[in-house]
Parts: sequence; structure tokens; C-alpha cells
Amino acid sequence: MSIHINAAFDGGNIRPIAIDGDRVDLEIATDHASDFYQWFHFRVAGAKGRTVTFRILNAGGSAYPFGWPGYAPRWSTDRETWRTTPADYADGVLSFTRTIDSDIVWFAYFAPYSMERHHDLVTRIAALPGVRHRELGTTLDGQPIDCLTIGDGPKQVWLYARQHPGETMAEWWMEGALEKLTDLADAPAMLLRAKATIHLVPNMNPDGSRRGHLRTNAAGVNLNREWHSPTPDKSPEVLAVRNAMDESGVAFAIDVHGDEAIPANFLAGFEGIPSWTDAQGGKFYRYARELAEATPDFQLDLGYEKAAPGKANLSMSTNQLAERFGAVSMTLEMPFKDHDANADAEFAWSPARCKTLAHACLDTLAGMIDEI
Repeated sequence: MSIHINAAFDGGNIRPIAIDGDRVDLEIATDHASDFYQWFHFRVAGAKGRTVTFRILNAGGSAYPFGWPGYAPRWSTDRETWRTTPADYADGVLSFTRTIDSDIVWFAYFAPYSMERHHDLVTRIAALPGVRHRELGTTLDGQPIDCLTIGDGPKQVWLYARQHPGETMAEWWMEGALEKLTDLADAPAMLLRAKATIHLVPNMNPDGSRRGHLRTNAAGVNLNREWHSPTPDKSPEVLAVRNAMDESGVAFAIDVHGDEAIPANFLAGFEGIPSWTDAQGGKFYRYARELAEATPDFQLDLGYEKAAPGKANLSMSTNQLAERFGAVSMTLEMPFKDHDANADAEFAWSPARCKTLAHACLDTLAGMIDEI
């Protein structure tokens, strides 16, 4: 029976190059109108009972090739449970071998979060008591930009995810956040609903998500370099969300992402903004410290270098919101690898752990909401 490779589905990305016996050679397609690529998601049929080696031949030219060493692809036979499979990276090629015992098996860079699941999530949460839904605008492909608002307190909190569509862990985190915030028996959620108005945008980049992009929207634009001057023709997603933020104001914000190389969860702040004050920055540092105390799935030692004074990139949302609103804003990065300080050999960093981390993030916010 012949082996069949297919990625023609929501969020799919791979290009078959050659199939030679039990060896399958592949390439990842670039984002439309962009040189970015690294996200892959494909299914394999016709390989049951065979031990197959998959080789991604163009891994060395990807956006972040330094992320491949130590990385393990995810695989699933039911599209619900995603486990890791060992991989090797050498001479620009990522290779992994599996004995396949099912008619169909799926592989992905990280556990996928489809646009269909996104719509299920938004519909389910919007129907719950105390939740308000708004469509902030539409994307270049005509998809809705969904915002769910919970609570009626004076502090304006914005949580938004998946500016980079291949960073699917970000929407798993949002699913966990939404479930917690709508739990009427959850004490920290009750406190937040009373003291804050929380606006959540589960997916900032629906077009890139559906197209199987790593980092850009339908125009090939990196949305997290558009926050200083978004436009309707290049970045309507950012324009719609930033306009809504201008209407409400922003006291606290988390932009949720994934990182290819660093095997840890960490926060990046807004050091280097022109209006930096130690009081504003101190609230960010306190939040990070308290989050690290709250969960073993967060740490303070690994992360990005801080910008020098006055050198912050204001096209990035975290810096723009801190400068624009005086907000305590931050970027949460989760790994494609694992949180090595609290590792899981079978699942690595996983959807379930993304959701649990969201709970810890909200618990931490509840503990200091009065000071934000």
C-alpha cells in the first residue's frame, strides 16, 4: 500500500518531495508573501505496520533553525492527544522515525489549534452568563476578529494571543483562561470579575492560522511589528484590536506567544520604553516573581535580553501598550520544546499544561489586581 501525505486542511503545512520505500522527504512551505516558515502539520495514510523515517529537508533554512536541536515533533492518532517522538537535526535536515500502527497518523510542530476549534470555543464561552462577545473587525480573508469580555470592574485588562499563528500553544492558554474566568465557583476568577473588566482576543491572526503560517497574516505581515502604525490593507487585525484598546484603556496586558528555542516559560517586559518608570516596571517584576512562586511551570532565569534605555521597539505590542497607556504589559513565551525545569518525557510542553499555566497567571493577577 502506498504512503500518502496530505496537508490540505485547516492549519496544514507540508510539501511532499519524495517517497522512497519507508523514507519520506518533505519540505515546509513558506508563509504567503513571506520568507518565514517553521510550522508544519500533516497527516500520513497508508503506512500502517511500517517503520517510516520522515525527513524535513529545508529545516536549516527555517525562521529559527537554532530551535531544532533538542526539539521533538508531536504526533497523534486521534487529534486529541499529542505525544512527542524523538528527532535528530543534522546538516539542515530534521528527521524522525516512527513505527505506525494506525491507518492514519498526524504530525505537527506543536499540538494544533484549528479555526474550527476556535469557533467552538468562542461560541461556547459567549453563551455563558456574564460574557459579552464583540466582533472587532474582519481580516483580509474576511474572518471575524473575536473579543470576549468578562467582568465589570474598573481595571481594564487585555489578554490576546496568537499574533503568530504557528504558536498554537497561545490559544490553548487562552482556552484555559476563558474556562477559569467563567467558572462561577472559582474564587480568584470571582475577584477578577468584580475588580476588572477582562477583554480576551483568543486569536489575533485567523488568516495565518487557517493558512498554516508560522508568523504572518494573509498579507505576509508580522502583526507584532505593526502596533505603532497598523493599517487596514496590511494589518487590520492589529488596527481593530488597538482601536478597541484606545476606547477602553489598558491597565494590564498579556500578549501570549511561543518560543522555538528556549526550553522554558518566561516573560518579556517593556524595558527601554521612553516613558519607563521604576514604579511601572516594578509591578511587572513583581508579577513575574509571584508567578514563579505560584507554579513550577514558570521560571525567571531564562528569557530574552532586555532593551537598553530608550531603545524599546514600539512596533511590538508589549512596548506600545506600556508606552501608550502606562500599562503593566508583558509577553508570555511558552516553549515548542518543554519547560525543562519541570519536564514531561512523554508529552513535553502540552495543551493541558498551557491551560494550567493560564490558571496560575490569572491567580497571580488576582493577588495584585488592586496594585495594578
